[in-house]
Amino acid sequence: MSSTIKVLLAEDQSMVREALAALLGLEDDIEVVAQVARGDEVLAAVRAHDVDVALLDIEMPGCTGIEAAARVHRELPSVKLVVLTTFGRPGYLRSAMEAGADAFLVKDAPAAQLAEAVRKVLAGERVIDPTLAAAALAEGANPLTDREREVLRAAADGSTNAELAAALHLSQGTVRNYLSTAIQKLAVRNRAEAVRIAREKGWL
Repeated sequence: MSSTIKVLLAEDQSMVREALAALLGLEDDIEVVAQVARGDEVLAAVRAHDVDVALLDIEMPGCTGIEAAARVHRELPSVKLVVLTTFGRPGYLRSAMEAGADAFLVKDAPAAQLAEAVRKVLAGERVIDPTLAAAALAEGANPLTDREREVLRAAADGSTNAELAAALHLSQGTVRNYLSTAIQKLAVRNRAEAVRIAREKGWL
């Protein structure tokens, strides 16, 4: 490995991406070799530029940073993954770690902390925002099954049970059961509240 750490930046907001690139570019041992604005462009860019560390925003078109992290981790396990987020949601932290992320930081962390995180993950360390780590432990695991999350996500736009059943290739009764179970688990009154709570916790 060269002495310069080759970094990919994946962030859909160009102003934020360019600012991060400029800040990291000030470090003698870090070089931003690629920038993408979509999650589904991450894996190809990592491959093309022989990246050491990928910095991934969560909310991106194409696929989320967590989904992109999982793809890179599966295909190129030697690449280190740093997930950045505006939203300090405990569920996101857990999902990112399960996807193979080596670090999870909020975007308003100081620039020096980000550069240090890049160096630490390359050295084999794991870096997690301490406030988020505490919140994730207090929050506990996501109580929703994959199927319940899928149905809740699909219900977020206000679709009827019949529309959800058609879209997900399930019966209306099955859709109703999944929604009912999710509502019970989240201790809310209806599907709209269930969607809101699950999103706030980073469980969707």
